[in-house]
Amino acid sequence: MGLGKAKIRINGADCGIEAILLGVTTSIGGFLFGYDTGQISGMQIFEDFIQRFGQGPPGNKAFDDIILSLVVSLMSIGTLIGALSGAYTADWWGRRKSLTFGVGMFIIGNIIQITAMTSWVHMMMGRFVAGLGVGNLSVGVPMYQSECCPRQIRGAVVASYQLLITFGILISNLINYGVREIEDSSASWRIVIGLGIAFSLPLGIGVLFLPESPRWLAGRGRWDQARIAMARLRGLKADPHNPLVEDDFQEMHSTIVQQANVGTGSWWECFAGSDKPRVVYRTLLGCAIHFLQQWTGVNYFFYYGATIFQSAGIDDPILIQLVLGAVNVVTTFPGLYIIERVGRRIPLIVGACWQATWLLIFAAVGIARPPDQYTSSGIVMIVAACMFIASFAMTWGPFAWVVIGETFPLRTRAKQASLATASNWLGNFMISFLTPFADSGIGYGFGFVFFGTNAAAAIIVYFFLYETKSLALEQVDVMYSQRELKAWKSGKWSPEGYLDRNTRDPAYFSERRGSTIDEPIGEEKNSKDYQ
Repeated sequence: MGLGKAKIRINGADCGIEAILLGVTTSIGGFLFGYDTGQISGMQIFEDFIQRFGQGPPGNKAFDDIILSLVVSLMSIGTLIGALSGAYTADWWGRRKSLTFGVGMFIIGNIIQITAMTSWVHMMMGRFVAGLGVGNLSVGVPMYQSECCPRQIRGAVVASYQLLITFGILISNLINYGVREIEDSSASWRIVIGLGIAFSLPLGIGVLFLPESPRWLAGRGRWDQARIAMARLRGLKADPHNPLVEDDFQEMHSTIVQQANVGTGSWWECFAGSDKPRVVYRTLLGCAIHFLQQWTGVNYFFYYGATIFQSAGIDDPILIQLVLGAVNVVTTFPGLYIIERVGRRIPLIVGACWQATWLLIFAAVGIARPPDQYTSSGIVMIVAACMFIASFAMTWGPFAWVVIGETFPLRTRAKQASLATASNWLGNFMISFLTPFADSGIGYGFGFVFFGTNAAAAIIVYFFLYETKSLALEQVDVMYSQRELKAWKSGKWSPEGYLDRNTRDPAYFSERRGSTIDEPIGEEKNSKDYQ
């Protein structure tokens, strides 16, 4: 029996094995994101790395703040550009081939880094090119997962992208911890970077054997292929007209036809679509959520944690990074459960408040009782960092990626997802660039800034983010078009034809089955069978 015919029941509905494999394979994109985030934190304190790329007389080199900021942060500029370009590659080539392209760029960037000898510019440009690939993946993976996975597992699958980010951070910390014994050799950091290439190959190759996004196919008038893809993702390839597939297909069809009649979505529409259902609203909301995900302060610890804890007098800062990475991984698992059981809004609000509290403690203790003078302060600050990361891993880490996968309409989804992800990388760049200067200037007072941004994040989610739990992507679009519906009441909204969000009205759907498709979108294309 082929994989397209294999299925299991999850949350009361059939979900294909291929949908599960899709989630696992594509989430490797998150692993690459996390792996790079974690690797640079340890590499920047390796002796050989400092002596090769640092500034000062031979044998006594150290990184200038501006040089270290550029080496760490220019990857974020690459990812920002890669995220914006991902809108084009995902629409031109399809979701799968776009991901393979992103992996290719990541590999090229890593090769450039490995070949760096003594020029920090060489290393920086390698990180920039690798960032182009990671940025492309950070747009493509959540979008592809959201468009493909049945609604019963969509939230958990997209959240697994963040889970793999945490795994990437942990694995890079483990490798950094293992190679620290040879930090006087270039092999220490070249091994770390080179392994990233090996980790990327299963995604670049494996994704080509998975179904293409049925919504991307439908958007190009390839309805038969879209139906087969949808059937494969339900484990019903042999029965593409099964009532379960038919109901999913009809819901998708009606919305896509309606959107297509208005024309093709443009970049301008993302900011000026006044006649569309809250398009501008959703663009700004997506950008705000993702910018604030970075400004929760998580990468303050993951980019510079080793340096921060070293300056605080911690004897083994890489070990502390390893502990933070382990906390990050373990506490992401509850988030996969919470997102399908509780929803999106409440965990994001509670998480932001919890994070703000522990950052306030971190900053206040660090300033009032400097950890290099009071050992107990260092312990309290490490505990505060762990509690902060635990909350981020359960809420803002995975949930922000789910939000951009669910919030936007198909006609502008790739462009709006690119803008939101670019905002994420803009925030990432600002953190990675500004932290060395903030550390030298206001020190642990930077935590007060993150306290404020987390409080702002909680307020924005409460007033503007709609609850999308258990809704199909097309139903999310309908919900946002309800002008009288307020965000804080959206959890009670149910779509037409449903007794509640999880229960279809059999009478309503029996009337819709058997309808024919007589309004194809665009020109039917006789391309090679994507399967």
